[in-house]
Amino acid sequence: MQDMDALPKDEEECFDESSSELIEIKNEEAGGRIDRILAERYSDITRSYLQRLIKDGNVTMGGKAVKSSFKPSCGDEIQIIFPKASELQIEPESIPLDILYEDRDVIIVNKPKGMVVHPAAGHYSGTLVNALMYHCKDSLSGINGVLRPGIVHRIDQNTTGSLIVCKNDAAHQSIAEQLRVHSITRKYRAIVHGRLTKDGCIRTTIGRHPQKRKEMAVNVPGGKEAVTHYKILETFDQFTYVECQLETGRTHQIRVHMKSIGHPILGDDVYGPSKCPFSGLQGQTLHAMTIGFIHPSTGEYVEFEAPLPDYFEKLLQILRNKAS
Repeated sequence: MQDMDALPKDEEECFDESSSELIEIKNEEAGGRIDRILAERYSDITRSYLQRLIKDGNVTMGGKAVKSSFKPSCGDEIQIIFPKASELQIEPESIPLDILYEDRDVIIVNKPKGMVVHPAAGHYSGTLVNALMYHCKDSLSGINGVLRPGIVHRIDQNTTGSLIVCKNDAAHQSIAEQLRVHSITRKYRAIVHGRLTKDGCIRTTIGRHPQKRKEMAVNVPGGKEAVTHYKILETFDQFTYVECQLETGRTHQIRVHMKSIGHPILGDDVYGPSKCPFSGLQGQTLHAMTIGFIHPSTGEYVEFEAPLPDYFEKLLQILRNKAS
């Protein structure tokens, strides 16, 4: 069986099993429409999907379904049920791809910011898989099913950079095994809050947050070993530019680990400060720069590098100018 760490869950919840969540209405939310409250609470899920949840009776209070226009009071408890995703027919879409390398076994893509890797609840179009199906036609591995053809590992929606996609099942099995034994080279670049003074290694366990369904946390019951090595590249007045190398590949690993040592990633709207000092920054400044692995057919080690995106380079220049 494939090790599930080879396919860590994206920040887009896959809803592989139905789940539910109970939320309590805050004072500042009281009197607002429930559809708008949920849109604020679940900003990473499309509004159309949340509206469908309400319409289908999956949003309730006291066991009774509510309408989109329902206005709860402070302290009201709202139950949201997230049904198991159905195996839908996913359509190829002509979406441009930044391809770093391609042969008959693998394709290495440079994923842009804001793109979800594969279809999931609320995101059944515009994903990397939709683009790959158009580009590769029928040449994608089928091990992970119709929702995830070719996908052997993931990066978060607002993380950019290099990603391996497998074009046949033999390649998929080879890469999955390398991920399972943690032999693949994965180096990220990030800007974190605060000034780090020395390189280091973070070694904890990571598991699902006991209260917050969409978040992960360190040292929780049932968590799995997680190891991140980090190296200082540049320091600024209030930030540090770092390289993070993964030894393991847990969900949100770098984001959770950097938060755990008091240096959350700049722009991270889940694990970082509520207010971002740079307006217009969409999500965390985290880039999967380098990926290296043993090629499934040749048996030789290969390595690929995705250049820093423009927004990241411009942000670094702003920080350098302020420091000079």
